[in-house]
Amino acid sequence: MLQVISLGENQFNGPIPLGLSTCQNLETLGLSVNNFTGTVPSWLATLPNLTIIYLSTNDLTGKIPIALSNSTWLLGLDLSENNLEGVIPPELGQLRNLRYLSVATNQISGVIPDSLGNLSELTQIDLVINKLTGSVPLSFRKMLNLRGIYIGANQLSGNLDFLAALSKCRSLDTINIAENKFTGMLPTYMGNLSSTLQYFIAYNNRVTGSIPNTFANLSNLLALSLSGNNLSGKIPTTITAMNNLQELNLSNNSLSGTILTEISRLTNLVELHLDGNKLTGSIPSSVSSLSELQIMRLSRNSLSSTIPIGLWHLQKLIELDLSQNFLSGFLPTDVGTLSAMTIMDLSRNKLSGGIPISIGELQMMIYLNLSSNLFQGSIPDSFGRLVSIEELDLSSNVLSGAIPKSLSNLSYLANLNLSFNRLDGKIPEGGVFSNITLESLMRNNALCGLPRLEIAPCQNDTDHSRSKLELLKFILPAVLAIIVLALCLYMLVRVKVNIGRKVTVPSDTDLLNYQLISYHELVRATSNFTDDNLLGAGSFGKVFKGELDDGSVVAIKILNMQHELASKSFDTECRALRMARHRNLVKLISTCSNLDFRALILEYMPHGSLDDLLYSNDGRQLSFLQRVGIMLDVAMAMEYLHHQHFEAVLHCDLKPSNILLDQDMIAHVSDFGISKLLAGTENSITLTSMPGTVGYMAPEFGSTGKASRASDIYSYGIVLLEVFTRKKPTDPMFVGELSLRRWVSQAFPHELSNVVDSIILQDGMEDESRPPENFSILNINLISIIELALLCSSVVPEERMPMKDVVVKLNKIKSNYNSQLGKYGYIHQKT
Repeated sequence: MLQVISLGENQFNGPIPLGLSTCQNLETLGLSVNNFTGTVPSWLATLPNLTIIYLSTNDLTGKIPIALSNSTWLLGLDLSENNLEGVIPPELGQLRNLRYLSVATNQISGVIPDSLGNLSELTQIDLVINKLTGSVPLSFRKMLNLRGIYIGANQLSGNLDFLAALSKCRSLDTINIAENKFTGMLPTYMGNLSSTLQYFIAYNNRVTGSIPNTFANLSNLLALSLSGNNLSGKIPTTITAMNNLQELNLSNNSLSGTILTEISRLTNLVELHLDGNKLTGSIPSSVSSLSELQIMRLSRNSLSSTIPIGLWHLQKLIELDLSQNFLSGFLPTDVGTLSAMTIMDLSRNKLSGGIPISIGELQMMIYLNLSSNLFQGSIPDSFGRLVSIEELDLSSNVLSGAIPKSLSNLSYLANLNLSFNRLDGKIPEGGVFSNITLESLMRNNALCGLPRLEIAPCQNDTDHSRSKLELLKFILPAVLAIIVLALCLYMLVRVKVNIGRKVTVPSDTDLLNYQLISYHELVRATSNFTDDNLLGAGSFGKVFKGELDDGSVVAIKILNMQHELASKSFDTECRALRMARHRNLVKLISTCSNLDFRALILEYMPHGSLDDLLYSNDGRQLSFLQRVGIMLDVAMAMEYLHHQHFEAVLHCDLKPSNILLDQDMIAHVSDFGISKLLAGTENSITLTSMPGTVGYMAPEFGSTGKASRASDIYSYGIVLLEVFTRKKPTDPMFVGELSLRRWVSQAFPHELSNVVDSIILQDGMEDESRPPENFSILNINLISIIELALLCSSVVPEERMPMKDVVVKLNKIKSNYNSQLGKYGYIHQKT
């Protein structure tokens, strides 16, 4: 007389045998964790004594049989982790004896039937990871024996009123409503939930408002997770009364204020997640009382001051993330006492001083990121003792000296980034250096010894000095002769130039060598400068569309002569453009000038400015590849001005409204009214007035008053961010310490979907005929674009990438994007 079949965790496959339908005395059927296929048999309802059905973790398909509702003697039904679809049959509400119900991790859709509230004996209901919609039935109040409700990872919506109904479930210990679409505020009657509640999991919803003080009534709570919502206000002090709490996760909200000093009351806390909020002030020294703490994440806030010394004495700490704040001061030697530490991220702060040698004692460390700080001195040789390290990032600091050879002996080290420092000497061989990339070493100009990356070989100092002495014997006389000859030629040229100056001094207009256009022709071309032909206006004047007598359509920039700097702007723009010959610079056709009238006749751009295109409401949308192409055009124009023009030109006002698009959507940089020329070997020029436009100006303007190639690169980086986020740096959301750059950097690289222009993301997903790989390819290349933009807009001028390197990088991104999509037979480009 067979009563129990328990064959779980085997390799059985095929359909569930029909022969089992003859086992009329069967009470328990346990076939979980196998490879059974087919549907859930309806004949199970014909087994009169069957009380337990466990079929989880198989490959079953089809719908949940309605016939199971006839098995009113069932105590447990587990169909989780299969491929079931359809709805939850309302008839299951007839299973009055059911104590455990799980259909988790399937493809179940529809609403949660109200009839399930009739399952008065139910102690656990598990519906997680499905496609359920609608609200949670208030009938759940009738499940008085309920201990656990698991409905996370669905598409449920509505407010949280159902929590009031659950307050009648006095044995409840777990509520999991995470990853849904619940809205509204956390109700104050949260505190009326069962005192036995241990887990309240509600992350990744759309809950708003503040955290109610009544949470303090849940004195037995072990885990509170509200991350990824829209909560605001301060963290209530009463939350620290939950002294049994082991996990507090409030990350990725909009909480403000400071980290509570009273947090020291949570002496059982194991995990503290406050990252991705708007917290300010310092990390309280009272955290030293959290002796059980293993994970602390406070990144992406606005925390300042120094790291409290007591934090380095939390001996059980295994993960510490304080990145993207404003923390300052030195790292103490005490850091070496955190022997259990495996992950430490202190990047993007203002930490300074030397890197403590004691870090080498952290032999459990897997990931260490100290990048984008102000650390000085050498890389400690003790880093060679980080025997478990897999990723090490020391980039963007002020580190100097040689790279320790001991790093090459770290067997697990796969990713090493030392870029943007002041390291010198020979690059070690072997280990991680066998596959290291140029990007990981760039902007350490004194490194040598890696020909594979075209880094110059190192020279022996003794041999080098001796060879120099020998060469000087032959070279010095020749050099002196060349200098004398050059001086003679220079004097001869000066004499001829001075003679020429006595004859005539050519004006900017003469040097253009073009036929002048009269004022009357411009009047005719613009119908007397009517508003119908107005293209735009600025502080220095207006731009009109016009048709000249020869039929050519042009843009006519009329200077406002009432502006005290109008004449200077006219002269500057003429000088900048008269010798400039590049496909991505707007072409100056001619000028019109007299005592009280100045005009520039420019090539007409039918698609208007990039600013117009980004923010227009006429249905025009830019694809990812079009945006890359436009910014590549701009980069090539800036490279020409910075490095290829006979005089280096600083634009000083690069922004989307100064980037114009022709008939073929090719970008042209325009408006050189405040541009500057660098003479000879100059790298910067001191300005007498603040140039450019707020939001696009490099931060060093305010402190040094100097413009340089790097200041143009900063403006380019901000424009690049704007083009891919469609957010202006002057957007009202950017107040206080939050800027466009900081907003994007906080999302980089894992949360870019929260900041990137939704049009780009929709463009990557809208066509179901395209393979899913397309969106992954788009995401990979978006990361590269944003990384480049953040690099160009670095606060430190020396960290910004030269325009010639930007051109190379963008060309590579564009080429990779096309070739990657090409592998799937589709080139993703809108025209």
